[in-house]
Amino acid sequence: NPKIQSIYLESFPIHKACFSADGEQVIATGTHHKMFYVYDMMGGSIIPVHQVRGMEERFVRDFEVSPDGSLMLLTGTSGYLHLLSMKTKELISTMKANGRCTASAFTPDSSKIYTYSKEGEVFIWDVKSRKCLHRFEDEGSLGGKCIAVSRNNQYVACGSTSGVVNLYMTDVCLREKNPKPVKAIMNLVTAATSVTFNPTTEILAVASKGTDEAVKLV
Repeated sequence: NPKIQSIYLESFPIHKACFSADGEQVIATGTHHKMFYVYDMMGGSIIPVHQVRGMEERFVRDFEVSPDGSLMLLTGTSGYLHLLSMKTKELISTMKANGRCTASAFTPDSSKIYTYSKEGEVFIWDVKSRKCLHRFEDEGSLGGKCIAVSRNNQYVACGSTSGVVNLYMTDVCLREKNPKPVKAIMNLVTAATSVTFNPTTEILAVASKGTDEAVKLV
């Protein structure tokens, strides 16, 4: 395929890059930087965001963009979650979970956030009130690694350090403290580092960067 564009961020090893919901921007965070970059695809300009006012973090690495395109969630240290405006990249609010947050995912309607902790607990946040609505234990989890919510809001997938990916019904997760998974996917032998549903919620991709070619489609 012909390459459309190529951009180079000098001395900035990229940890994660992601499109904005409208597809007009690319946000990129580094491996050891407090700043992050926004690449405006329409204007062709690279905008550095040096410091988010009111946010005390040494590094900015993991983030999620809300499906409605209005918010950006930065995962901080010690359980802090920072909600930023996508338009201005300014801090709106900070939330705090018990333990260390390893992964987060917005629901398709952008009204809730699921946050997975290193201790194997999942916190469900209400975006408007910024309050924790519920929390549940991921069954048998020794440590949270990655989380995904399906596009039709039916399932939540939690991938842990043991390589097990648990699949839950979202309505059960909102009610119960110890929900039973609909399915436990045991195919990975190293830590599950990535889980993603396809747009029609028929396939779940699970992957581990701990070993070569460790990608399974369920």
